[in-house]
Amino acid sequence: QVQLVESGGGLVQAGGSLRLSCVASRNIFSIPVMGWYRQAPGQERELVALMTTIGITNYADSVKGRFTISRDNAKNTVYLQMNSLKPEDTAVYSCNAKRTGVLGFDYWGQGTQVTVSS
Repeated sequence: QVQLVESGGGLVQAGGSLRLSCVASRNIFSIPVMGWYRQAPGQERELVALMTTIGITNYADSVKGRFTISRDNAKNTVYLQMNSLKPEDTAVYSCNAKRTGVLGFDYWGQGTQVTVSS
């Protein structure tokens, strides 16, 4: 079992920045993929960014060049640095921990609201 707690959301003006944090209840070194997803009202949840234990990253096209995902295994924390925010980035952002396979798992945090005003 892995509990994930996000923080860092809030209200920001367009062009501003926020840094989201996701703290895991156990060492994330053994978690193959940590990611951030978002869901806006009336829309499906979508991948924002993910990062593997060996540093491979993947970003949604809409955030490339603006968002950066990173992980600090020593602090059991994954970050999402969001720069040049746009109103369309407004959503609930959730952290995810995933491992596929027979011993796989898929855990989610409760989410943190990000609101970007124009």
